[in-house]
Amino acid sequence: MTLIRRETDRDHAAVHAVQDAAFKGAAHASGHEADLVDALRGTDAWAPPHSLVAEIDGAVVGHVVSSYGTVAGTRVLGLGPIGVHPDRHGQGIGSALMHAALAAADARDEPAVILLGDPGFYGRFGFVPAADHGIEPEHPEWGYYFQIRTLTAWDDSLKGTFAYAPPFAEFG
Repeated sequence: MTLIRRETDRDHAAVHAVQDAAFKGAAHASGHEADLVDALRGTDAWAPPHSLVAEIDGAVVGHVVSSYGTVAGTRVLGLGPIGVHPDRHGQGIGSALMHAALAAADARDEPAVILLGDPGFYGRFGFVPAADHGIEPEHPEWGYYFQIRTLTAWDDSLKGTFAYAPPFAEFG
């Protein structure tokens, strides 16, 4: 059975190992996703309720984090990285993490979750081009891959450029 729960301090090493393994050799990866998660902890962008692990038989096998970026001075969650240990691919763990991350954000009255990823994959979770809602990426070349999932607390007046938390510039 897979348990999705909040990350705790004792999970840090396991989360690092999972993120490192999940992105090792991936064409779209920076190679520093695990370092990014480590760097986000302790910043103003870090939100412990939005760092979730997937656990099987007491072992961390997946992780997702959403941290705060900004749109026109308003804090908005940016999701990523999300990673599942390669030994556990194809078992629905990534989907479970994504659903839990979106549910946690909605339950905490966040207006939206933004991410950079494949629209063909993330569309099944309700993500659409962020530009459809007046949100632009800080790097225009992200255009097609820059997406948003609006939540219950969404406000149509929220418009502007989304800026990820500072560690993304170093490790993203």
